[in-house]
Amino acid sequence: MTLLCYNKGCGLKYDGEKNKDDSCVFHPGVPIFHDALKGWSCCRKRTTDFSEFLSIKGCTRGRHSNEKPQEPLRPEVSSDKTDGKQTNGPEVIYQGPKSAETLQRERPSSEEPKTKLPHKVSASLSQALTKMDISKRAEQEKKESQAVMHGTRCKNTGCKTMYQGPETDTEICTHHPGAPVFHEGYKYWSCCCIKTIDFNAFLDQKGCSTGKHCWVPKQDKKKVACRHDWHQTGNNVVVTIYAKNAHPQLTCIEANGTVLTCQIQFEDNKIFKREFHFWGVIDVKQSSVNMVPSKVEITLRKADKVAWGKLEDPKYKPEPEPEEEIETTESYHPDRDIEDDDISDSDEEWAYDLPNKKTQEEKDKEEQTKKDEEMQNLKRKEVEEEMKRAAEERRRAEEERQKLEEQRRQEEGGDYEDMPELE
Repeated sequence: MTLLCYNKGCGLKYDGEKNKDDSCVFHPGVPIFHDALKGWSCCRKRTTDFSEFLSIKGCTRGRHSNEKPQEPLRPEVSSDKTDGKQTNGPEVIYQGPKSAETLQRERPSSEEPKTKLPHKVSASLSQALTKMDISKRAEQEKKESQAVMHGTRCKNTGCKTMYQGPETDTEICTHHPGAPVFHEGYKYWSCCCIKTIDFNAFLDQKGCSTGKHCWVPKQDKKKVACRHDWHQTGNNVVVTIYAKNAHPQLTCIEANGTVLTCQIQFEDNKIFKREFHFWGVIDVKQSSVNMVPSKVEITLRKADKVAWGKLEDPKYKPEPEPEEEIETTESYHPDRDIEDDDISDSDEEWAYDLPNKKTQEEKDKEEQTKKDEEMQNLKRKEVEEEMKRAAEERRRAEEERQKLEEQRRQEEGGDYEDMPELE
């Protein structure tokens, strides 16, 4: 009786009466497919061609077997949900991303209180700050060691006091804490707004505030802009601010769910201030700051694992910074028709409403200034014309010199031509 052998790698037909212990050559192992190589686990031969894999000769001898190998168990598939087998393990529920409407509805308010983010300072930044502190301390000691010279003027604006000795420090300094303003011909200080046209009168204005004298110029902090960038991963948003050698003690970075406020002071007393209104929502508790010598990295954990379209919310419009209002003495009054029988206001009361007219002295000063400018323009024109005449005379002299030089060369050449030829 002819039977089919189901041993791996054999597949021959055999007679059951003639089946011996060494009649079958087969592979007792399992097939292996790895890195495009195919082979059997019982022998070392490998190949990339599937036909060659099927023709690999067995490595073990034995008896033929007509028993089919057992197929691997497959999970039962049922169309009826009620027929499914219940498992003892916990039920796993996968939740998809939230819609844009849901995110906007659940977005927290930007007015929520902010929390200061914890920051980590690298060792290289600590070394750089130590070096800077040493150099600044040396400069400060050098300045303090230098005694104030007699005759040094007070650095406060509007104060003309000269240093005459230690007793000068006990005097009261009268100065202007504001800044000078020059607008439409008027000159005044922003702190007291006493307007004048004459520059000398502006310099002679007495200070409106008192304090101590300052003999060393102050080094003010400068508000600057820093280059910043951002990138995101599946869970985090990283904001990078390129501020070199930032001071950790003088840096404050606060955030709530949608707003990040940065105030970073770095080298040479520079200050960077910026407020970010985010496109998405962050988890403040899992956010942090990493400070290195070249930059400040702010790692923010996303509250929802969704990709941000932008860093900042395009719907947010920042409020303009308040500007200092400049008061002017001139005010606008519409034309009013005053009837003869109108007794609501007297002529004297109307005089206070009208703008102040210029005095005769101011008019004379303006006329004198115009005359001086005209005289300067005339003198400038005379000098320019004199320079033009001198340049023209130099050009003519140069032309005459060239003509004489050319004539001399021609005469010398003509003398050689008139000479008789020698035999």
